[in-house]
Amino acid sequence: MGSGPVDVKTYQLFINGEYVDPVGGEWFDSQDPYRGETWARIPRARAADVDRAVSAAHEAMWNGPWSTMSPTARGKVMRRLGDLVADNAERLAAVEVRDNGKLLAEMLGQVQYHPEWWWYYGGLADKIQGALVPIDKPDTFAFTRHEPVGVVAALTAWNSPLLFVAWKCAPALAAGCAVVVKPSEYASASTLEFAALTKEAGLPDGLFNVVTGFCPEAGSALVEHPKVAKITFTGSDTTGAKVYEAAARNLKKVSLELGGKSPNIVFEDADLTAAAAGAVSGIFAATGQTCVAGSRLLVQNSIREAFVERLLALAASARIGDPMQPDTNIGPITTPAQYRKVLDYIDIAKAEGARCVFGGGPATGEGLTGGQFVQPTIFVDVDNAMRIAQEEVFGPVLSIIGFEDEDEAVRIANDVAYGLAAGVWTKDIGRSVRLSKSLRAGMVFINTYRAVSFTMPFGGTKRSGLGRESGIDAVREFLETKSVWISTATNVPENPFVQR
Repeated sequence: MGSGPVDVKTYQLFINGEYVDPVGGEWFDSQDPYRGETWARIPRARAADVDRAVSAAHEAMWNGPWSTMSPTARGKVMRRLGDLVADNAERLAAVEVRDNGKLLAEMLGQVQYHPEWWWYYGGLADKIQGALVPIDKPDTFAFTRHEPVGVVAALTAWNSPLLFVAWKCAPALAAGCAVVVKPSEYASASTLEFAALTKEAGLPDGLFNVVTGFCPEAGSALVEHPKVAKITFTGSDTTGAKVYEAAARNLKKVSLELGGKSPNIVFEDADLTAAAAGAVSGIFAATGQTCVAGSRLLVQNSIREAFVERLLALAASARIGDPMQPDTNIGPITTPAQYRKVLDYIDIAKAEGARCVFGGGPATGEGLTGGQFVQPTIFVDVDNAMRIAQEEVFGPVLSIIGFEDEDEAVRIANDVAYGLAAGVWTKDIGRSVRLSKSLRAGMVFINTYRAVSFTMPFGGTKRSGLGRESGIDAVREFLETKSVWISTATNVPENPFVQR
């Protein structure tokens, strides 16, 4: 990769194991959300670049060494890749912070955890087993085998780019697939930096490719490419629906990890200190820019007033500023469009009658140089029918809703179009078990929130998406089941025109 003007790095696409310029010779600027200035130039891929990448992936997967390597050998390459990410974690995390403005503490934690997916799925690669079927047909030996679905298009979001690369690409490669990654145009640099490590680890050329650019050009061309068999996407439900529609026209397999409007439910018997910390972490950590944000805080009426006071004290202690500094709690909103959207929702909430008791506007002051900071904001007197309670804000905005009893809490929690996550704070083990069943969400956190692991499935219901990432379930998203029939009969059927 070359370099452009001083302090502005010029990146290239990564196709078939090499960094290459886009066919059209075009780049676009990537902005540092904290400083509000250009820090990198990202290649603007178009259909011709996507075709190069997909064709390379298709050839590498079906005719290259990946198809003939034993699953054990594939796993060793993947585990080496995990080792390299671990060695380069600080550098990669710093790139992500420059690109998306999230806290270094969070990005470094994610990148340091990222290798676990390569180690886990590298170990799983040679444990993908078919089965002997006790078939009801005489003189027949029958079994199943699981085979890679084909070239995978992985479209990742700007809030956690490298974590999403691990979630999508590690199980895909373990299954035997090749991947073409299209990161968000707002945060592409870390994925392009990561690509070099795949080469160093010994991943055959063409198995991992990166095309960057805009959705109408690179994204659409990738989703609609005839050699792409599977699409895995993380983003908004609106864009996810468009991806789903485009995939359906060509009968492609799809996994969608979409938005959320997750309830975080606090009962009167909870450890209120832990619950308050969990509520603050659930919405203000990552500046609210996470799909599992606990943006609806449901608090039992008997403790609501006192609990709000706890939250206000915690929110007042938050330090807003430079995401590279270890004592910063809240960084900038990543994109100008998202910044305006968050402020618009704050205005909508006020107009609907929600009462703002903390924050409620732009954050300004010394050190907030990029102009994309929003105060941590808390609304009370929120009705669940309000837009602020029904629509994903994706920012540091919390809606507090009261409830009387368990039944009402469940009704309010489920009364939303999304179903990604839910949190429950209680000391009642019976309630914990009941709500883990009655809450319509793909993940239920009890006395904790925003936990992730390479061993646990991640995904939602309703408009929060389709399929699962992480855990053993994820590798199945990239496999086809083949049925094999072998006749052991020694005689020819009497009537060959009748199905056996």
